[in-house]
Amino acid sequence: MPQATATDLIDQPALGESLRALARRGEIRRYRRDTLLITEGELGDTLFVILAGRLRSFAAGDGGREITYGVYGPGEYLGEMSLDGGPRSANVITLEPSVCAVVTRRTLQAHIAAHPDFAFELLAKVIRRARAATLSAKQLALNDVYGRLVLLLNRLAQARPDGTRAIDGHLTHREIAGHLGCSREMVSRLLKDLERGGYVAVQGPALVLARALPARW
Repeated sequence: MPQATATDLIDQPALGESLRALARRGEIRRYRRDTLLITEGELGDTLFVILAGRLRSFAAGDGGREITYGVYGPGEYLGEMSLDGGPRSANVITLEPSVCAVVTRRTLQAHIAAHPDFAFELLAKVIRRARAATLSAKQLALNDVYGRLVLLLNRLAQARPDGTRAIDGHLTHREIAGHLGCSREMVSRLLKDLERGGYVAVQGPALVLARALPARW
């Protein structure tokens, strides 16, 4: 299959009209899997509009432990938190081969001058992510690992016609651990216990929730 052109990627439905216009102003770059695009603490003034692939935003702590802030795909953008001239607030890495339109601060300013409504979209995005970060911090403080796992699975699962719910795609135990702020081994143990109990099942790349997860384990 031929590689999608930049025009094809920008014109996809996942991007709204204003974001398409912004992407057209940027420099199209292709990245391999596990490429670190943003490093926490560094200074930067670029925005990454995702056209293909998946990017993970995370923080790393002592002993190699990580906490995932979010996983983002086409139609999303990352890097907006540093546009005030301050340091980057998180790391961003590609989870698979990805394509981004890289937009500088000056280019973004020109885009906002031509499309003033995008300033409100950008502000709304910052507010939503701040709220999500607050919720994640609250969950980490008030729930044990299993409680956080239940919240994550229930949030990601989509209803199926047969009455079950499923998380489609390759969500690895390591990625789940990053969301929960725990070890991969802990996630593997909990999911194996739930599988033995008939609550979850693995069907190819999908994790199926066969019935309601118990509140406690």
